Amino acid sequence: MRAVIQRVTKASVTINGSINAEINQGLLILLGVGVNDTTEDITWLSNKIANLRIFSDEDGNMNLSLKAINGNAIVVSQFTLFASTKKGNRPSFLNSAKPEQAIPLYEAFVKQLETDLGKPIGTGIFGADMKVELLNDGPVTITIDTKHKE
Repeated sequence: MRAVIQRVTKASVTINGSINAEINQGLLILLGVGVNDTTEDITWLSNKIANLRIFSDEDGNMNLSLKAINGNAIVVSQFTLFASTKKGNRPSFLNSAKPEQAIPLYEAFVKQLETDLGKPIGTGIFGADMKVELLNDGPVTITIDTKHKE
């Protein structure tokens, strides 16, 4: 799994002109599911995101996690995170999981993150044409790949 995590002061997902999810302080998480991903990736990634210390403490240092600040999250499916641009100018998405594999893993990730945070989180709709708005705070943007744990 690949995630682009953005610390936000606000974010929303709009589908067909209607807001599907919106948050104030928290994380906007773009989640890509790859062909080799399993439930083990879900557990590790959800725990990492919930406890990632990227929010400022009273001294202005990044010492607090989403969980610690009781922040909110939105998870948006993003198959393009597995784009390969190695050959030619048109991206290949062969490494992105097909919907029959990706949807259950995406939904399981959302449920796991809700469990890890102890609260509901917002989502987009898998495969929908979504308009994502955010005000990146910092800006702080971090990428995580469960196959390349750095």
